[in-house]
Amino acid sequence: MLEEKIIELKEQIVTQANNVEKMIDDCINGFLKKDKELLSKVINEYEVEINKNEVKIDKLYTDIFVRYQTEAKDLRTVLMISKMNIDLERVADQCVNIAESALFLIEKPLVKPLIDIPRMAEISKNMLVDSINSFIDENENLARNVCFRDEEVDILNEQIMRELITYMACEPKTIERSLHLIRVAHNIEKIADLATNIAEEAVFIVSGKIIKHHRLDKEKNK
Repeated sequence: MLEEKIIELKEQIVTQANNVEKMIDDCINGFLKKDKELLSKVINEYEVEINKNEVKIDKLYTDIFVRYQTEAKDLRTVLMISKMNIDLERVADQCVNIAESALFLIEKPLVKPLIDIPRMAEISKNMLVDSINSFIDENENLARNVCFRDEEVDILNEQIMRELITYMACEPKTIERSLHLIRVAHNIEKIADLATNIAEEAVFIVSGKIIKHHRLDKEKNK
């Protein structure tokens, strides 16, 4: 039955999201705690598992399209889960990038105290958790709240960029380390963007409304 297949598809995407959330935790903790084992696990184990699950979900929603005539909300759900699947795999890619830079930095002195990057990571992780919860609970308000938090991450990313450019200009020996910190911040910012995508997809599933241009709406309301 179509209903059973959609329930299975939802369960699979939630499992994938939980795995990705764990991957974010481990890559950030590995980075902050200089834990090589944790960082290697992100690169060599999590990534493989996420990719396998992505293929499994692909096959499931393709089977639904082939076997059933989905329409209305069921169609929106399947279409958006297919997009969530891509977004979650991309989040996993960002985590691998963070882990790779963390491994480079692990034996090197800090360029600056790590204050803003952990804050960025916390906000981005919570955005992803809430975007998935908004999908599970069909909570449009929560999904929209995720979208508005994206700006906070963007501001922190820009602040980190400015600070590290100043460090590089004043002390050229910090350039390579600074570039890796910029890469870490950039990838965390991308996680927030992907969480925002998922939240937008959750809104579409619940209401059929497209809010891809929510940033423009915010600017108009200022």
